[in-house]
Amino acid sequence: MKAANLRSPANFHLLLLLPSFPRYNQIVLILRLHLRLFLALALGVAVLEAAGCVAPLGPGYTIVHQQIRVQFVPAPEPRTRIEAEYLLKNTGNQPLSELELRLPGRRRFHFDEPRVTWDATAVTTGISADNPRNALIPLPQPWTKSARHTLHLSVEYSPGATGETALSFSSDAFFLPAEGWNPELLPSRGLLPTGGVPPKKWEMSVSVPEGFLVHSSGQQARTSRRGGELIVRALQGTDDHYPFVIAGRYTSAQIGRGKDKVFLWTRKAQGAADTRGVSEALVRTTEAYDQFFGARTRKSSSTWMVECPVAAGCFTRSTRARTLVRDDEQAEPNTAEMVSMDTMMVDLGSGTPKLAAAAAPSLASSWLGYAQNPGFYEQEPPLSALPAFAASIGQEAAEGADSRAETIRRALRLIPDRAATHRQEDPTAVRAKSFLFFYALQDNYGQEVFRKAISHMLYARRERGFALNDLIAAFEQETHQNVAEFVRLWMKRPGVPEEFRARYRDSAAAATQVEKETAP
Repeated sequence: MKAANLRSPANFHLLLLLPSFPRYNQIVLILRLHLRLFLALALGVAVLEAAGCVAPLGPGYTIVHQQIRVQFVPAPEPRTRIEAEYLLKNTGNQPLSELELRLPGRRRFHFDEPRVTWDATAVTTGISADNPRNALIPLPQPWTKSARHTLHLSVEYSPGATGETALSFSSDAFFLPAEGWNPELLPSRGLLPTGGVPPKKWEMSVSVPEGFLVHSSGQQARTSRRGGELIVRALQGTDDHYPFVIAGRYTSAQIGRGKDKVFLWTRKAQGAADTRGVSEALVRTTEAYDQFFGARTRKSSSTWMVECPVAAGCFTRSTRARTLVRDDEQAEPNTAEMVSMDTMMVDLGSGTPKLAAAAAPSLASSWLGYAQNPGFYEQEPPLSALPAFAASIGQEAAEGADSRAETIRRALRLIPDRAATHRQEDPTAVRAKSFLFFYALQDNYGQEVFRKAISHMLYARRERGFALNDLIAAFEQETHQNVAEFVRLWMKRPGVPEEFRARYRDSAAAATQVEKETAP
């Protein structure tokens, strides 16, 4: 019987009777039946959960309440102390004997071993056999079902040593970037485990010396002063994603115009001329990103640019702007990096004139990365070149130069004119092709279609990441054309289409001829 016939209405009913015929693979049929039973069970659980009467299916717990306190101590040596307190309830189907804790990465953070108490009883942590980064918290006695207990964690961070790239800070400024610094409780181990999810609302308090400016995640609730300290409390919610803190003896200057406000925090007051130039360049950059990628979808339209406490300990290798010619090991050091969705740390060692151009690659992640696309820097070609493309248009906008054609010609020089069909392409050529792919999309479908398709993809896949098939679907929705074939032509064949290369080769020749004709 042909497969096409099996799809007919008459034969559809025959397919439902297949389990009664012994000549079919019984193991496969049993697995299908088990799968159906599992789906039915899952559906039943979802219905019960919606009704508010679901029974726990595995080991687990709930964080009923949590509070995190950050205290900065400037002397005798600067320290950042973290105190976290959790009220926990066993909501699983069995007693628990231990908890697991994800600690910050040692390469990025210097910290002492965490101190732990369980209902005021000190507990010595161990190391997880499955992941050495995780700490195991053995409980003094079994944690029975429905019982509540208080867990207290204490961690102290110290600055990175001279010459290291670990996070560092000085006696008058520090920061804790979104994600990574806060020890995280993990779900219980076992079948269908639960736990580790913060409550929908919780409080973070920040204690710093008086005279410090403080910027943090969450909604600021109240501010108080006590014993020479400034205490800022901020209510955190599910929309805040990851907590962060920046504080120091900064001078604040507001730059920018309209709804896109930019706050520049520096150690020393900046002149009006310096901030005016940065402001104008940043406005051009944000407008370019709005045009190419759509308006940012976030609660605030403000951006903070904050001078690094210690430049060597501000930037990570993982979020450097990708370049076309160099690998990360050869790339120039970063001088700007987003540490939250609206906040950037910058190195002002070279002054402010080129600040906006240096910030453009990192600023792009506010439109493309962070919570909007968790894999912003971890894509496969051609999407792996989207950060480089964004950096290019951002830097061009910041510098006020129309260098699009020259940028394309430089990238074309990295791709052989006649690439061998039987050889694997050089990684540099693949990066250049991926970079040029976005310019080719603009040329082929137009700027307006490009903007709408990219904006639609970012909006539709927000907080879930996106892949090449999402990009294709977004462009096909806008154009009603076979965009998949266009992508295959670019990425599956060696080299680049000759008509694309000729277009920019001819434009270069025309530009050279005009220069000769206008020369005195």
